[in-house]
Amino acid sequence: MDVVELTKALIAAESVTPATGKVFDVLEAALLPLGFAVERFVAGEAPDGPVENLLAVRGSGGRHFAFAGHLDVVPPGKGWASDPFGPEIRGDLLYGRGAVDMKGSIAAFVEAAGRIETDGTVSLIITGDEEGPATYGTQKLIERMRERSLIPDLCLVGEPSSANRLGDTIKIGRRGSTVIWIDVPGKQGHVAYPHLADNPIPRLVGALAEIDAIVLDQGTDWFQPSNIEPIDLTVGNPASNVIPGHASARLSIRFNDRHKGADLVARITEIVQRHAPAASVKGTVYGEAFLTEPGALSTLVQDAAEARLGIRPELSTTGGTSDARFLSKLCPVVEFGLVNATMHKLDEAVAIADLEALTGVYEEVLRRVFE
Repeated sequence: MDVVELTKALIAAESVTPATGKVFDVLEAALLPLGFAVERFVAGEAPDGPVENLLAVRGSGGRHFAFAGHLDVVPPGKGWASDPFGPEIRGDLLYGRGAVDMKGSIAAFVEAAGRIETDGTVSLIITGDEEGPATYGTQKLIERMRERSLIPDLCLVGEPSSANRLGDTIKIGRRGSTVIWIDVPGKQGHVAYPHLADNPIPRLVGALAEIDAIVLDQGTDWFQPSNIEPIDLTVGNPASNVIPGHASARLSIRFNDRHKGADLVARITEIVQRHAPAASVKGTVYGEAFLTEPGALSTLVQDAAEARLGIRPELSTTGGTSDARFLSKLCPVVEFGLVNATMHKLDEAVAIADLEALTGVYEEVLRRVFE
């Protein structure tokens, strides 16, 4: 099965996060003839699970190169020109949910691995829950690999890193992400008798004003400045003559490698509780910032891309989070994949030529890793 047909087969296996079952069947069927030993397992329980994962390994000993990715996709939404899970070629493009994020790159790596023999170990680390909470996906795969002492020397994540044309960008890091929920209690009462009530809104607004004035940093050599963004403010008061009993807000912080998520949560908590001692503050750190310093791995991928595409990718840390934040704890990791212009959008599509060209780049990467 060539890269286009495998991409189509993966798209046709509907796999809104968390993905299970058929889409993993398709990938396993493609890997087994190439000499990969495939292990599939389900981890976790509701609400974040269960999640299916796949670990495929070919060879043993020697240098170990891993490719990581996800088979789950975001919900397609309404308004597609064709069935989002009915892959369709129109002109030079293949349409379908997951075409670029990231079933196309998984298919490209499988095709590339089938083209060459490698003297060492090649693995695929594939989860069904990158687009969701990511609690029982790649993190559980990493646990399984540690148990088996199967630690890669290098890892490439097939996320759609390219911005304007295939090969223009390699991701060498990502900012961290945390979300913070704030709830300020008060005492409901009549607006004409404020002394008998306790309005929580001024205290919340005061805390948010102080938070909004924070400048976390000016950025670094590789990262843009960290930012704190209020993303929700809720009182839920339908009446015009009632002082509300509580007010709440939600913040999202994207931060570079000068910060740790827990420290940011603690800083916000201290500010809020100075303004409102009875407030509750809860923070969830979805990922820490990481950076793979430019070096052997990024240069290898740059050289491979330049050899096959004629352009040299720039190194970047822009964008949201990815499972590379977990994989960076195992070994050096970079991200390189398709053009991201249509990911998560209606009528997601990949250029047929890009699928074939990416396969060539991945083949070149493997040759250079094991030469």
